[in-house]
Amino acid sequence: MTTATSGGDRADARRNRAKMLAAAGEAFDEQGLDVPLGEIARRAGVGAGTVYRHFPTKQGLQEAVFVQHLDELVASGEQRMARFAPTPAFFGFLLDVVEKSDRRGRLCDVVTEDASWPRPLLRASVRRFRQVVGALLHAAQRAGGVRTDVSPDDVVSLTAGCASMLATRRDPAAGLRLVQLVLDGLRSGVTEQSAFRDNPTGFCADCGAPLPLRTTGRPARYCGPTCRQRAHRRRLTA
Repeated sequence: MTTATSGGDRADARRNRAKMLAAAGEAFDEQGLDVPLGEIARRAGVGAGTVYRHFPTKQGLQEAVFVQHLDELVASGEQRMARFAPTPAFFGFLLDVVEKSDRRGRLCDVVTEDASWPRPLLRASVRRFRQVVGALLHAAQRAGGVRTDVSPDDVVSLTAGCASMLATRRDPAAGLRLVQLVLDGLRSGVTEQSAFRDNPTGFCADCGAPLPLRTTGRPARYCGPTCRQRAHRRRLTA
């Protein structure tokens, strides 16, 4: 009897945790990171005390939401590697990442800007995500479907930029068309190391967002001060 009750308690705890993570993800997407934990509890259909028992701090809840998001992307990438040819698996995965991440920009900013991040769980999820990106990329390159001068870091930055671009479009279909145009630049038929007139890359060196062409002055490397400062902090901690 005690064992059955304990097992039921654990199952209830898992269900509550899943409901809280789903509610938190929706709340962060809709209202930003300042949404009260009480609102998340209301959406999840649990008491505020239940939320605090699982996640004593809002930062811990934010981390858990982002870990779950990354782990879902990792599972998607692994499934595509097992089911599809290398090139369609790679580009299908990139579209998955962009479409599922376009509303998670706020969480991305918290993770990259807060000096205390990433924590161990998030660090492990980021490592698995980058491993899947690298495996899909290198398989597609070996198959001749992706240009050889592209690195995993390039892919991560590019998908982050595409997700930001998609999030700003009122028409999702039009935004997705632009994303596909950008991602097509990774295909092997595109001339490698091609340069823009006044910009050697054409994309922000941090988030991958497209940069405007400049007719005077030095070529821009970043789309704004946030990306410039974020890149500087990474260089200091590298």
